[in-house]
Amino acid sequence: MDAIDLLTRQHRELESRMKAWTEADDTEAQRRLFAEVADHLTVHVASEEQVFYPAVKAQRTEDILLESLEEHLSLKRLLADLMALQPDDQTFEPKFKVLKEQTEHHHKEEEENLFPKVKQLLDAPRRATLGEEMLALQMRLRREGRPREAVPEQTDKAAPLA
Repeated sequence: MDAIDLLTRQHRELESRMKAWTEADDTEAQRRLFAEVADHLTVHVASEEQVFYPAVKAQRTEDILLESLEEHLSLKRLLADLMALQPDDQTFEPKFKVLKEQTEHHHKEEEENLFPKVKQLLDAPRRATLGEEMLALQMRLRREGRPREAVPEQTDKAAPLA
């Protein structure tokens, strides 16, 4: 699968899950949906940081990638904060809304600024190979279980641009 198609599809899936959280009417549903959001966001960000960004690093993308890594750090910090709370805590909902807004902003920037440049830099077969590498990493992280639990240890600084 083309890496850009994969990432774009995952953006929509994550946004849909976040919307479902905001529409959930009981704490147990919110708890379950938050775990899904947290795991999905964690494996998505990991595959971008470990596979996609290093592969597309080029003079014309480095500034975008560095900004994206800082945005990932912000998302991880919010996610770590949320993991320490219960859905019925007073600050959970406002903090989740900030996570949702920042996630949507990050997706928009990638789709409007980064992905068009990557399409110019990498041909379809290379993007397909990247997509397969990203899926393999995501599946491994999911098999290991509860990928969100690694996030609190990733909030000191942005991931390096390898």
